Amino acid sequence: MQVIRGTPTSPLPPSALTIGNFDGLHLGHQAVLQRLSALARAQGLCSVVMTFEPHPRELFTPQAAPARLTSLREKIELLRACGIDYLIVQRFSRAFAALSAEQFRDDIIVKQINARQVLIGDDFRFGAKRAGDLALLQAHPQLQCESLPTQAEGSNRISSTAVREALAQGEMALAQKLLGRPYAISGRVVGGEQLGRQFGFPTANIQLKHNRPPLLGIFVVEIHGLERSYQGVASLGFRPTIHGGDPTPKLEVNIFDFARDIYRQHLRIDFLHKLRDEEKYPDFDALIAQIGVDCQQARDWFAAQTTV
Repeated sequence: MQVIRGTPTSPLPPSALTIGNFDGLHLGHQAVLQRLSALARAQGLCSVVMTFEPHPRELFTPQAAPARLTSLREKIELLRACGIDYLIVQRFSRAFAALSAEQFRDDIIVKQINARQVLIGDDFRFGAKRAGDLALLQAHPQLQCESLPTQAEGSNRISSTAVREALAQGEMALAQKLLGRPYAISGRVVGGEQLGRQFGFPTANIQLKHNRPPLLGIFVVEIHGLERSYQGVASLGFRPTIHGGDPTPKLEVNIFDFARDIYRQHLRIDFLHKLRDEEKYPDFDALIAQIGVDCQQARDWFAAQTTV
């Protein structure tokens, strides 16, 4: 997959295009990408995804913008695994947002992306004041257009909002159903205060690209990116017992039966089950005792999965 930052400077090969934020790359997004690839193959086109950075709501209403499910790096890796030919990461600025729907269609979709087939969700709008829709795309003679309805998992509408709500409520099994995989956060192992080591529970501190992660608490996790997968417990939150709490969230992972130095390695943390919310304890002894309980409950949870 070739990643292009901004509008292509020269026209792409004739393409099948879809456009969206693709935050989380849930099953609904995956259905769009599968259809896009099928259309591209059938017509001899390259497959192109356009996404936006930052999320439009982060530009216009940053305080009300939704928590991101995926960082840009995570989104790129998930899209790469889908077999897309080109990913356009379009910088979303006020100047870009001011483009009329006709300008966006004619100058970007038709001229620069060289789209022949456009696939969009049934609620997709584009251009200034969200004036562009499926009918405007269909009005251009070069474009064949198709709209896909919203997907559902049982009685649940599949959307990034539904995934965020499931994660915020600790419903990890539901989030996994909507995503088609466990929810995960990826990041590099960075240095910390090594308090966990002093407490007898050494942790890997994962660099967070999510200023407002969509979930908080103590979780049963699986760790990927080492020579094999490992089981463990993760704390994602503000550590209220440590120095009165942190201003920004921290992700700390205790990897079971593992004692190597892995600073700077890039890991993926799969969140499988929520144990509890964060709590503030009266002293470190109470905190250490609870960490021991969390670790045992996590081991018990993994043991229970093998007997199901």
